[in-house]
Amino acid sequence: MSIVIFIVILLVLVLVHEFGHFFTAKRFGIRVDEFGFGFPPKLFGKKFGETEYTFNLLPLGGFVKIYGENFEEADFVEVGFLDKDKTPAPDLSRSFVHQKKWKQALVLFAGVFANFLLAWLLFSVGFMSGFPTSVGSEKMGYELSDVNLVVVSVLENSPAYDAGLKVGDKIVSIESGKEMVPEINPETLKSFVVSHPDKEIKFGYLRGKSEEVNFTSLTPIAKTALDKPSMGISMDQIGVAKLPFFSALWEGLRLDWLMTKGTAVGLYTLISEGIQGKGSFAGVTGPVGMVGIVGNAYEFGFVYLLSFAALISINLAIINLLPFPALDGGRLFFLLIEKIKGSPMNPKFANMANMIGFSILILLMLVITYHDVIKLF
Repeated sequence: MSIVIFIVILLVLVLVHEFGHFFTAKRFGIRVDEFGFGFPPKLFGKKFGETEYTFNLLPLGGFVKIYGENFEEADFVEVGFLDKDKTPAPDLSRSFVHQKKWKQALVLFAGVFANFLLAWLLFSVGFMSGFPTSVGSEKMGYELSDVNLVVVSVLENSPAYDAGLKVGDKIVSIESGKEMVPEINPETLKSFVVSHPDKEIKFGYLRGKSEEVNFTSLTPIAKTALDKPSMGISMDQIGVAKLPFFSALWEGLRLDWLMTKGTAVGLYTLISEGIQGKGSFAGVTGPVGMVGIVGNAYEFGFVYLLSFAALISINLAIINLLPFPALDGGRLFFLLIEKIKGSPMNPKFANMANMIGFSILILLMLVITYHDVIKLF
């Protein structure tokens, strides 16, 4: 089920991205030859107007074929002839390369923008449905419902890790011997742990959508005699924020911006540390790892799944903006070079750069996938 859900999410995100290119090209009157669902080989297609809509065998996204966008086409369209029989090229004025640079840039940027819009929509729907929100960060004038003490991180090889507690677990009872915590929150839990050094503490918790209370026990430990006893866990009080339509739209937009900024900073840090030789794949997740995250999100509830899809949409948008060949950002960078030099890029050089860039991306994906598999074991 997790694999199916992940494929559906990926399909939607890529199709939305490609629809951004498609819609903007159509609005500018550029000829669009094909909109493909999935990747070739082609299964079947139907032509409406000048565009053929095709369904392809590999359901991992989609693509848009815009007339005159590829550099091979740009080479012959620029001189006004087809490359084989030297007959006049049809729709020459409607080719991608014959548009003004700002129009070409908008068509290229539209896919990224569509992913940001999708993330905004998903976050907004989440707030309308009931979005998990930390106590104290809720929108003023709205109270949170179903407030619980929730596990937000678990340190490996810690007492909490060995006890089987996981991120997302809701703590509903805490006791040691005959003593219990009447009002459960981060402060009372911390005080209880400190006041019960070297004693076994029993936790009752809810996991996922199940209403059955599970129990586990652990004994907090201190690293040194001067340290306070610790469980190796971080917790927060989280409730459900359900907002009306316009408030949900605003909060969705605000969260979209915060997540975009955070993702961009994280990616910049990852790249800069990689250049300095300090990089690590420990914090990078590929397709295999994301399937596991999808499974957890689905188990926790629909809103968590929406949030995960929104985050992936933001990541897809930001990565595509990188000025790297084979990405939209690379094409935008080539456009900037053409604008500065006042003439088109050499098609052979551009095609070679895109081919090398694509090969590097595939190699990087294989390395990340390898590390995902290693983490499983």
